[in-house]
Amino acid sequence: MTHLSTLDAAMVLAYAVFIFGLAQWVSRRRADTVDDSTGYFLAGRTLPWWAIGASLIAANISAEQIVGMAGSGYAIGLAIASYEWMAAATLLIVGKVFLPVFLKNQITTMPEFLEARFGPTIRTVMAGFWLVLYVFVNLTSILWLGSIAVTKVAGINQDLALAMLGLFALAYQLKGGLKAVALTDIVQVALLVAGGLVVSAIALAHLGDGAGITAGFVRLTRETPEHFHMILGPESPHYKELPGLGVLIGGLWIANLSYWGFNQYIIQRTLAARSLAEAQRGIVFAAVLKLLMPVIIVLPGIAAVLLAPGLAKPDEAYPTMMALLPNGLLGLVFAALTAAIVASTASKINSIATIFTIDLYARKFSTGASERKLVKVGRITACIATLIGIVAARPLLGGLDQAFQYIQEFSGFVTPGILVIFLTGLFWRRATEAGALVGALASVVFSAIFRFSPIATLSEVPFMHRMSIVFVASLALTVIVSLLRPASETGRRDIMQDVSFATSRGFNVAAALIIAILVALYAIWW
Repeated sequence: MTHLSTLDAAMVLAYAVFIFGLAQWVSRRRADTVDDSTGYFLAGRTLPWWAIGASLIAANISAEQIVGMAGSGYAIGLAIASYEWMAAATLLIVGKVFLPVFLKNQITTMPEFLEARFGPTIRTVMAGFWLVLYVFVNLTSILWLGSIAVTKVAGINQDLALAMLGLFALAYQLKGGLKAVALTDIVQVALLVAGGLVVSAIALAHLGDGAGITAGFVRLTRETPEHFHMILGPESPHYKELPGLGVLIGGLWIANLSYWGFNQYIIQRTLAARSLAEAQRGIVFAAVLKLLMPVIIVLPGIAAVLLAPGLAKPDEAYPTMMALLPNGLLGLVFAALTAAIVASTASKINSIATIFTIDLYARKFSTGASERKLVKVGRITACIATLIGIVAARPLLGGLDQAFQYIQEFSGFVTPGILVIFLTGLFWRRATEAGALVGALASVVFSAIFRFSPIATLSEVPFMHRMSIVFVASLALTVIVSLLRPASETGRRDIMQDVSFATSRGFNVAAALIIAILVALYAIWW
C-alpha cells in the first residue's frame, strides 16, 4: 500500500479546492445559462471543441480503465490497447456518420431520438432501462473501483472514500450541470495526461537503470516480447478475452460503436456543441488523446512485469508503479487518478438526471413543467442517484473478485441490441418500433443463453465473438418483425431530411493521419 506524505496530501487538497472553485466560477459566469433545461443539461449548446474533446475522455477514463487496463497490460500485454486505439477510429465514424443526424434534429437524449424515429413506447422503455443500467451498474462500479484505488494509495477507509468521491462529484456539478462538467474537464484531462506520463516515464527510467527512458523501453520490449503483440493467437491463455483478428473485425466494433455513438453520458457533450463543425473538431481531439492513452495506462502495467514480478493480482500493477514516485509527484499522480474518477462520476450523474428529467418526468409526470422546475428536478434526481450509488456499491460489487467484469457482463447483454436499434433506425427506413423492441429483447435473451448455458460449446465462446453472434441474430429478428409488422410513417418526421455528411478538409486530413498512425501501430506490434 502506498501512503501519501503531507506534501502529497496538500497537493490533492489543493486540486480539490481548485476544481470545485473552478466549477462554481464557470457556473456563475453566466448564471442565465443554467436556468433552463437546455442550459443545464446541454450547456446551452455552446460548448467549444476543446471542451467537447476533453470531456469525452474525462467521461470515459476512470478507475476501471486506469487500474483495470494497467492490470491487463501486466497480465496480457499491449493487446489490451486495442480498446483505446480502435476507439480512436470509432470516434471518427461517430463524427462523420452519426453526429450530423443527431445535431440536425436537435436531439437532447438518445431515447428522444428513438421516439423521433420509432415512437413513444421505445423511448420510455429504453429510458427506464438506461436509468437502471447507469445507476446500478455504471455509477456503482465507478464509485466502487474508484474507492478501491483511493484506499490503496491514501490508506483511508474504503466506505469513507466511496462517500467522499460520490458527494464531491455531485457537489461540484450540481449548480452548473453539463457546463460545469465539460468546461472543467480540460483541467481534469490535462492532469490525467500529465500524471500518467509521469508514471510511465519514471517506470521506464527505473528500467533504464540510469541510461534513460528510451533505454528502459528498449529493455522492456527485449525482455518481455510476449507482451508486445497486438493480435493474440489461439495458443495464448488470454485468447478468450482478446480473440485474435476477431478484435479487429468483430465484437469490439459492436461495443465501441454502441458506447461512443449511442451512450447518453458519452454523446451528450457532442450534442451540446456550438455547431456540427465544432463537435467534429472535438471528436478529432478526443481521437488524438485516445492514441496516447495506452502510453499512460497500459505501459505502466507492462513495466510492472519486470519491476514488480509476482504480484498477487494484476490490478495491483498501477498502484505499485505509483509507489516508485517521490513525494510531491505522488500527490500529482494521485490527484490525476482522483480527477479521472470524479470526472467520470460527475458525467454519469449528469446524464442520469438528464434522461430522467427529459425522457420521463417532462413527458409522463409533469408535461407542463416550467424550465426552472425541470432544472430543479434534474438536481434532485442527481442527488438521489448519487446516494443510491453510494449505498448500493458495496452490496452489489463488494463480493466480486473482478468488478470490471461486472460492467462487461451486464453491459454486453444489451450492447448488440442497442447497436441494432440505432443502426436500423438511422439507415433502414422500413425498420419499425416493434422490430426494434424485439431486437433489444433478443439481445438480452441470446446473451443470457450464451452466458449461462450448461453447454460448454456455448458458454466458452469468447465474449467478443458472442457479441458478434448476438448482434447478427438480433438484427435478423429486427428485420423479420419489421417486415411482418410494417408501421405507418404518418406523423413521424424524416430524421434524414437536409442532413449532410460532408466534412471539412481539416477533419478529413486529421482522420487520414489518425488512421495512418493506427495502421502503423498495428503493423509494428502485430
